[in-house]
Amino acid sequence: MESKKVVLNPLPKSSAEIKPANTPQQTAAYAIAALVRYTENAEAGIAMLDVLRGPRPLNNFNKQFLRDQLRGKEYTAKSYFDGANPDNNYTPSMPYTLTVSETPYSYQNKDYAQLWVRSGGADNPRPITMRLKPSTGEWYLWEYEGLLAGIRIPAKDDPWK
Repeated sequence: MESKKVVLNPLPKSSAEIKPANTPQQTAAYAIAALVRYTENAEAGIAMLDVLRGPRPLNNFNKQFLRDQLRGKEYTAKSYFDGANPDNNYTPSMPYTLTVSETPYSYQNKDYAQLWVRSGGADNPRPITMRLKPSTGEWYLWEYEGLLAGIRIPAKDDPWK
């Protein structure tokens, strides 16, 4: 797997601070920033995800899925930043950096890129898919639900620590 580091310094906090990027890795990083923002302010996070999804804004089912997956697990999104792990309660290293990887199959479907992002709380990287808009060269968020799958709980919440 070929990996690229994406640095977000500072971490975007609003839809005005992001846009679909000209690389799928950058759009993936913005998507994770939007998920972090969602855990702090749901409306702002949804607005950011809507920008990244382009002509496919979140519907009520998508919003309910986000709410269900992140309720009580606000640490999940931060787990994707380098340095964040259960032992440090998912406190990322600064500046915010993500490792985004591609496989030989990442671009097997025309105008789509399936990338993988490592979480400090999971044994395997998680998938995220972007879609290219050929007329602009921008990559939009297509599928991100794999990022919301369960991870190890932080040390502060682990009764066995």
